[in-house]
Amino acid sequence: MPSDAGSETAARLSRRGAGTGVQESTGTPPRQDDDAGMPGEHDDVDRIVSAWRRERPDLDVTPMEVLSRVSRLSRRLDLARVSAFAEHGLEGWAFDVLSALRRTGAPYELSPGQLVQQTLVTSGTMTNRVDRLVRRGLVQRSPSPHDRRGVLVRLTPEGLRTVDAAMSDLLSREQVLLTELPLTDQKVLAAHLRRLLRPLEG
Repeated sequence: MPSDAGSETAARLSRRGAGTGVQESTGTPPRQDDDAGMPGEHDDVDRIVSAWRRERPDLDVTPMEVLSRVSRLSRRLDLARVSAFAEHGLEGWAFDVLSALRRTGAPYELSPGQLVQQTLVTSGTMTNRVDRLVRRGLVQRSPSPHDRRGVLVRLTPEGLRTVDAAMSDLLSREQVLLTELPLTDQKVLAAHLRRLLRPLEG
């Protein structure tokens, strides 16, 4: 749907007089035009941003152009995850535990403390999750050879098959989400997102 943001901007400047817009009088940094980007490519975020610029020209809503799209992609990714995991009888928390074990490589085992660090939950929550996965036959507990009081959590063969299948399905759905971007663009986008996330996660 074509955007009329450019004509709205021109009309505002005409009414206010050239060189006397809010941006110049308030010192707000120049904004990119609402129609910036590929010609003819507009989405709901473009329309939302355009409306806010019309209603609140005193605000710099540029962050919305990036973060509103990140938020919407996140919701779609959450739906893709739920769908992929449900195919294999898993919930998100279960996949997180199983995939943490799978990523370690054979024999696919970690201590409960290591699982807590990798999944960012409390030790009590992890104990409960491991108990549930043990009952389902996806993991097993065994004594730690390095600590007489310690235990290790290990993937069972069934757990290994389940997490591998769920991971394959998840990646298929994620590839669909990225269909519109060539691989080179995906790499550039990943680099920019890494640059944003690194100081926040540090």
